[in-house]
Amino acid sequence: MMIRQLAAVAIGGAAGAVMRWLVASGVQKVAGGAFPWGTFAVNALGSFLLGFLFVWLIERSTASELVRLAITVGFLGAFTTFSTYSLESVRLLQEGAFSLAFGNIIGQVMLCLLLTWLGIQLARVL
Repeated sequence: MMIRQLAAVAIGGAAGAVMRWLVASGVQKVAGGAFPWGTFAVNALGSFLLGFLFVWLIERSTASELVRLAITVGFLGAFTTFSTYSLESVRLLQEGAFSLAFGNIIGQVMLCLLLTWLGIQLARVL
């Protein structure tokens, strides 16, 4: 791999990780409760943005490969939180909060798939 590509992913990833923490903690603080709303919101937003930006950057933009890598692989790869979602789901199951766990598991999968599709569709009509 070329050093410029690695740097683009690293820079985007650093920004995405910081933004993930800011958004997730902010949403969780506002929403409160035992349900992991912060992670849920980040995964939903990240799914929509990745769907939209994938089409927009590939089909509608003259953005360089480095910009595409920084945004999609770096920023959005670090912004979405599948590993956190998985851990939170397992912890809810271990705590016996089965309805919250299954709401989290099913809700995030369905919502994120839908939002990815919506992002793609929106990018194609703009």
